[in-house]
Amino acid sequence: MYYTYVLISLKNSSYYIGCTNNLKRRVSEHNAGLSKYTRIYSPWLLKYSEEYNTLKEARKREKEIKSWKKRAKIERLFALIV
Repeated sequence: MYYTYVLISLKNSSYYIGCTNNLKRRVSEHNAGLSKYTRIYSPWLLKYSEEYNTLKEARKREKEIKSWKKRAKIERLFALIV
């Protein structure tokens, strides 16, 4: 399985959007400072994720979410969490 995910910085409330095949490991990497961008705004909290069968599908969704310029549109995803 592959995942598209949204992290929120507990330092400045910014979002990071990415995709991975191991969600738990990837969030840990972000919080351990292993990613150059996310190191600056650590710690991070997983706010939202979606599951896909292929990396191609997950990357397509990642690009779609990243293309949304307004923060409010990204935050609408969070309303889908039940």
